[in-house]
Amino acid sequence: MPREQFQNLTEPMYYILMSLMKERCGVDIMEAVLEISRGRVKVGPGTLYTLLGKFQKENMIRETEVVGRKRSYIITDYGKEILRDEYRRLETMVEDGKSFMMEGYDDLG
Repeated sequence: MPREQFQNLTEPMYYILMSLMKERCGVDIMEAVLEISRGRVKVGPGTLYTLLGKFQKENMIRETEVVGRKRSYIITDYGKEILRDEYRRLETMVEDGKSFMMEGYDDLG
């Protein structure tokens, strides 16, 4: 998977990576995503484990512990770089939106 796949993160991707700033297992990741997003983003097990596999393959996260079927993960420096890039991209979009809305287009919504 080339880096371009992670050029723009989906909301679940963004929140999963954010949750992995602290070591967590799958259930804890799902709970953290729900908490960080204030209940707006819910990640199911199928989505979670698919994304964890992709993130691990791209060295964005690493497995830290395996106890039976329970696996824990943490974000890598590369994953943090991807997360920071996405944060900056979103910031730019918000700033662009503010400029647009200030020009009298605030009747869009």
